[in-house]
Amino acid sequence: MSAGQIVLQRGLRRRVVRGLLLSLALIYVGILLVAPTVGILWTVLQDGTQMIFDTFALQDVQNAFRLTATITVITVVVTAFFGVITAWVLARDNFPGRSILNAFVDLPMAVSPVIVGLMAVLLFGRGGWFEPFFAAQGIQIIFAVPSMVIVTIFISIPFVIREVTPVLQEIGTDEEEAAKTLGASSLQSFFRVTLPNIKWALCYGIALSAARALGEIGAVLIVSGSLQGMNESATLWILRAIEERQDSQAYVVALTLAAVSILLLVSIEFFKHRRIKEISR
Repeated sequence: MSAGQIVLQRGLRRRVVRGLLLSLALIYVGILLVAPTVGILWTVLQDGTQMIFDTFALQDVQNAFRLTATITVITVVVTAFFGVITAWVLARDNFPGRSILNAFVDLPMAVSPVIVGLMAVLLFGRGGWFEPFFAAQGIQIIFAVPSMVIVTIFISIPFVIREVTPVLQEIGTDEEEAAKTLGASSLQSFFRVTLPNIKWALCYGIALSAARALGEIGAVLIVSGSLQGMNESATLWILRAIEERQDSQAYVVALTLAAVSILLLVSIEFFKHRRIKEISR
């Protein structure tokens, strides 16, 4: 067998392996992600568009969407701010206990959301560590919106940190130090040099945090009290609708949350590639 034939066979073998891996990936994604989404969409459309409008017109659904949007916005702001700070510390500083802090960042991903809710009850519930302080101020944490925000932030913050930290490590400090030698302050160096370099990682982290906040149910269920029309997020409304056998309405709300999450991620990917194309011209 000639050398050319050997090269052709190896190239053919690589293409076959790549095609097989691609097929497995597409089947995996199709079964776990696409098929359930299409199934929900098909079920919703079978009941007609009027049912969709009737669902959105329900006062409890509107209240649930408003509460979910409020929790998500607060979560995104807090996780973006403290996530970038934590990522900066992990990427730029070498201090005793750094590995422990790095491990704690992944704790919300390893711990069940239900346990997170129980931890919040232990801290802020009746007889909890911080309950006397907030009770003296007339502030209710557990079975109110503040506890729902707290547990959602706790669960969502790792996404920003894990997206931004590798980028900070990769870009290094050369550009920042160059900016400082030209007279820029640390704050100016961050906003003019560092932030543009990490903006897409930050956007991805924010999108993932938002998607996590939109879909959170376990921890929120524990701490909210599930007061209908008051402390009922969209996911809690879905749970109640299923229990009351209002499956079609539950699918409409679930599909809306999924569509928002998908739209966030697709939009970031679109604008990122568009920006790359503009730069490469």
